[in-house]
Amino acid sequence: MTDHQQRIHPVVDVEAPAPSTPLVPHGSATSEKGSPILQRPPQRTIPVRPPPPPRKRSCCCKCICWTVSLIVVLLIILGATIGILYLVFRPQLPKYSIDSLRISDLRLNFDMTLYAKFDVKITANNPNKKIGIYYEKGGRLSVWYTNSKLCEGSLPKFYQGHQNITKLEVVLTGQTQSGSTLMSALQEQQQTGQIPLDLKVHAPVAVKLGKLKMRKVKILGECKLVVDSLSANNIISIKASNCKFRLKL
Repeated sequence: MTDHQQRIHPVVDVEAPAPSTPLVPHGSATSEKGSPILQRPPQRTIPVRPPPPPRKRSCCCKCICWTVSLIVVLLIILGATIGILYLVFRPQLPKYSIDSLRISDLRLNFDMTLYAKFDVKITANNPNKKIGIYYEKGGRLSVWYTNSKLCEGSLPKFYQGHQNITKLEVVLTGQTQSGSTLMSALQEQQQTGQIPLDLKVHAPVAVKLGKLKMRKVKILGECKLVVDSLSANNIISIKASNCKFRLKL
């Protein structure tokens, strides 16, 4: 008897029911139909900070705009006022002329200073029809040769009405250092018959517009003269005269 060894193989039952444990990942869910539904892991919420409020520039901008507008308006009003005053009063600078120049004394002192005494006659003409001029205290008149001041005097304080001509006589005196050098230069220049002199005016004045007295201003002037002689107590002829004046606020 031949021993036949039988091999036993397991029989697979096709109709057996499926295992009860579903093959779905851990943490997932199933739908009504049995299909798995994947669940997303919980998300971390990061708080969002609100943007910073805009700077309060609108108030500053409004203030600047109002200030600039106010300045512009004031400038326009000021310009219009000045224009109206100019059209109403038609201001003109006063005019001056040198009528005569007389040397009372011109000598060299023992201390080698040059002493000079001049008598000057001036005509001041106010051509304005509606403007008066107050000549205040502190006005000065001086005579110069090159860069050396020979003498100086004070202008009188007075009021000059509109369209008025006033004659002034001013006495000028002074002492100058390095008198011998200056005297030699004057004598040498006198031989030519043409001696250049500068007459300078510094006059603080106040203008009267109608009944309103304005603030003080300064009249600065210079007259370039050419005389024939500097001999004391002699008639001096003014050969040339060129005067220029201006206002200084």
